[in-house]
Amino acid sequence: MKDLVIGKGAEAIITKKDNLVVKDRIEKSYRYPDLDKKLRKLRTRAEAKILEKTSKLINTPKIISSDELKGEIEMEYIDGKKLADHLEETDYKKVSEKIGEQLAKLHDNNIIHGDLTTSNLILNKKNEVYFIDFGLGFHSSRIEDKAVDLHLIKQALEAKHPSIHEECYNAIIKSYKKSKNQKATLAQLEKVEKRGRYKAQY
Repeated sequence: MKDLVIGKGAEAIITKKDNLVVKDRIEKSYRYPDLDKKLRKLRTRAEAKILEKTSKLINTPKIISSDELKGEIEMEYIDGKKLADHLEETDYKKVSEKIGEQLAKLHDNNIIHGDLTTSNLILNKKNEVYFIDFGLGFHSSRIEDKAVDLHLIKQALEAKHPSIHEECYNAIIKSYKKSKNQKATLAQLEKVEKRGRYKAQY
């Protein structure tokens, strides 16, 4: 079967090869070659480590192999629909509850997604939600970082799914309250949102 490019961003090209997906970090010509090589190596290593840990906690693609020198990660292909394109067609309240529940597990293990949008969430044929693309993910115990993750998904819902964003976000928060630090995180979230509103005025 011919390799199929299924995603392309500023940092990487995603290719489907049979039942596998390969994430290939793109070389940046504007950076010094040695620096570019080092950055791609470090970011590949960091993402691979986070994926290995998250796959034991929530639904994420399992790593098959990683090559730091090439800047490649090979992982299982999740056969499903990207929520950015199909959320309205699903039982979106129930799907949103699953998102909040899994995000709580991530945060309780001090893992921050860093780019939490519906473009980075997949619903498979068994109606299971998978988190993908941890390219901006990192480890942190800071309540601020956890609050920002929640803020990101709220912004994504408002922008991409305006007709259902409130119902979805409320469902996410409802199930996120299973997190052991939910009170502190939600209190910090209010501060994050106030800062955002303040900046928008200027």
